[in-house]
Amino acid sequence: MTTINDILKEHVTLDIECIDRLYLNGYIPQMQTGGQLVRFLQQRGYAIPSPAILGQLTQQYKREVEQFAAAHGIPIIRFERGARKEDVVAAYRERFAPAEGVVVIGIAQEKANGFKASKRVQGKHVGFDYSRQSLFVNHYYFYLQDADFGPAFIKVCSYAPYTVKVCLNGHEWAKQQCRQRGLAFESLDNGFLSCADPEQLQAICDELGPEQVKAFFTKWQARLPWRLNPTDQQAGFRYRLSVWQAEFSRTQVFADSVQGRQWFEAVIRDNLDVGRPDRIQVLFERRVTKATPGTFRTRVVQEGVSPSLHAYYKQTHVKQYFKEQRALRTETTINNPKDHGVNKDIANLPFLQQLGRQINRRLLDAQRVSFDCVLSTHSLQRLVQPTVTNDGQRAPALRLGEPRVMALCNALTSFEYLPHGLTNQTLRQRVADLLGLDPTQYTAAQMSYDLRRLRLKGIIWRIPQSYRYQLTSYGRKVALLLAKLDARIFRCAFAALDEAAPLPVPLAQALAQVEQAIDDLVNNARIADVAV
Repeated sequence: MTTINDILKEHVTLDIECIDRLYLNGYIPQMQTGGQLVRFLQQRGYAIPSPAILGQLTQQYKREVEQFAAAHGIPIIRFERGARKEDVVAAYRERFAPAEGVVVIGIAQEKANGFKASKRVQGKHVGFDYSRQSLFVNHYYFYLQDADFGPAFIKVCSYAPYTVKVCLNGHEWAKQQCRQRGLAFESLDNGFLSCADPEQLQAICDELGPEQVKAFFTKWQARLPWRLNPTDQQAGFRYRLSVWQAEFSRTQVFADSVQGRQWFEAVIRDNLDVGRPDRIQVLFERRVTKATPGTFRTRVVQEGVSPSLHAYYKQTHVKQYFKEQRALRTETTINNPKDHGVNKDIANLPFLQQLGRQINRRLLDAQRVSFDCVLSTHSLQRLVQPTVTNDGQRAPALRLGEPRVMALCNALTSFEYLPHGLTNQTLRQRVADLLGLDPTQYTAAQMSYDLRRLRLKGIIWRIPQSYRYQLTSYGRKVALLLAKLDARIFRCAFAALDEAAPLPVPLAQALAQVEQAIDDLVNNARIADVAV
């Protein structure tokens, strides 16, 4: 019989890992302080670094942009406040025919961290001190069609220190490479629905790195109106790229979209606790303590009929959704590389890509395990009946529905034991909590007895020369299966059988209807008495 997990194993027609959205920050390291700005103005020939000069340079750049647009027939638009820029630009992209060029230039007044001057008077001498403050200034959006990256844009701040933002998409880059190499494919929005050679497609996705990104930036820096001229660059004022936001995705396309959606909805149901600290610690391989910033939680967002699953670690976000009713998309978005022990320089993109892929894989592996917990009849009998091991040791039964056994299984499903294993003390505390007991009421001797029968049943194994234990693959299946049975069947069934226990009104009404229907079925059968 096909299980939900079999769908993911056997009914996926394409499985691709790729960098998705890449949002970069371009900054000039030699123009981050007031003194560096003064040096920049002086090398430009301004003896007195007056703030009026910054205004003149801004106006000069505005004229250069207008002249560039007029010379190349590029439309200039001003974005209205609150407008979604990509929607406005979409119509211009549809009409753009060349393989490469500037599609449209957009202008928007936005907040920036710029320099503001304060006058300083010393006798007859007047000077200016600059400090970084929040300002509202014009930003120029250059929406591009690139031969290698496809749709992209570069945003240039018109005011010092002239920061830029670069937005690229790894899937669009891969599509352009496929077109150049003659590799046939079908698109799935900013992803792939199918490909003639999936292995070659994955190899193409793996090629994208800092070199390609730097080449893109260098090319358009030479073609667009730019804030730095050759003299500035010779004086040491050059741009450096850093990672502002990076999305790393895995797309698994299902042969049957109905089965794929069933799998994803089952994933949501079984992973509402994915944001717990112990699970986050495993997914990200980062220790979570009380001092770790951020709130660890899971969110299920419903947009129309399409739900999505979200989990968070510091400023990193993991998202799962069913893309265009055809593919499971798992995305890890890193908003601050320093959360993972590296700086933001573009040179660290390969490390971040490896990290993002590992997080996606660990989440999917954990979800597969949650569905791969079916036991054979023999395995179930071995579990619930007393047995004897090959070396003659008696293994007591683990009876279904027994509170202590159910608490043990629920405790074993915790992800916090995966990195370093479990001990008598750590497992005892959790089992006591699940039983609603004080730790003194569930003794260390009782825990030792439970650990022994778990070991003899093959559910855990002892790490040599230690008092730590790890779950076996069989043990994880057992723990997950019994924990699910306890949550979804035993508790509900026992509550229904307990007449003294108050039931929720809808459940009580439904049970009463079932009981009445059975009575009616028996009465309507009208079985005649058998004559003796």
